[in-house]
Amino acid sequence: MTTFPKLIGMVHLQALPGSPRQHFSVAEITRQAVAEARLLQEGGMDGILIENMHDRPYQPGHAGPETVAAMTMACAAVRAATGLPCGIQVLAAANREALAVALAADLQFIRAEAFVFAHVADEGLLQSCAADLLRYRRSIGAESIRILTDIKKKHSSHAITADITLEETAHAAEYFLSDGLIVTGLRTGHQPSAAEVSAVQQHTALPVFTGSGVTLENAATFLQAGHGVITGSSLKAEGDWRNPVDPQRVRAFVQAALR
Repeated sequence: MTTFPKLIGMVHLQALPGSPRQHFSVAEITRQAVAEARLLQEGGMDGILIENMHDRPYQPGHAGPETVAAMTMACAAVRAATGLPCGIQVLAAANREALAVALAADLQFIRAEAFVFAHVADEGLLQSCAADLLRYRRSIGAESIRILTDIKKKHSSHAITADITLEETAHAAEYFLSDGLIVTGLRTGHQPSAAEVSAVQQHTALPVFTGSGVTLENAATFLQAGHGVITGSSLKAEGDWRNPVDPQRVRAFVQAALR
């Protein structure tokens, strides 16, 4: 993959084996993931990001083999069904596991938390992982898989790094060999300012994505500010990430983003 897609839609897997709210079999979870990915593709999204968001509360920095196995099955099925560039995020900051799934399922990228600088997330203290993650990527022969990294990520306190600007955090991630950057708001569904995204894009050679709070109304603005957008909530029924993908919302979003 020479470049990242610009319009990346989220597939939120239903709660996986071992998580507190699991109700469906892995086969059922996979079928739903494929159905939603196809709706995103048919609506005009040009990339898919698969995430275990229903696995609340998330384990900090790791995921069990049952999660890895289930996500591999679902990701491989989505990739085969759509042929779109696909990525994975394993919450919370289970970045090694994400790389392993991506390699097995023929995905093109992962979304990594806590790549540079420690911060306090709602899961607890997350330490930076760039050195370990890039060495792991090399050791398993996964260097074709690109790493998109959150900077000053949502659902976190950044008091530890309060004296370091968003732009300086972007510089650090670039220096530590990230392949792309993600700017978010304070939490899921909360948007950053377009000025923040634009400032980061102007201070780095890496592609910059807006990773939360992107809606039909602001998608074009954020596309102008950076390389692309990652969106989930705005494509779901009633704009709620917990609901199924709404094909009418997807079509309207793509039309508004590309106008």
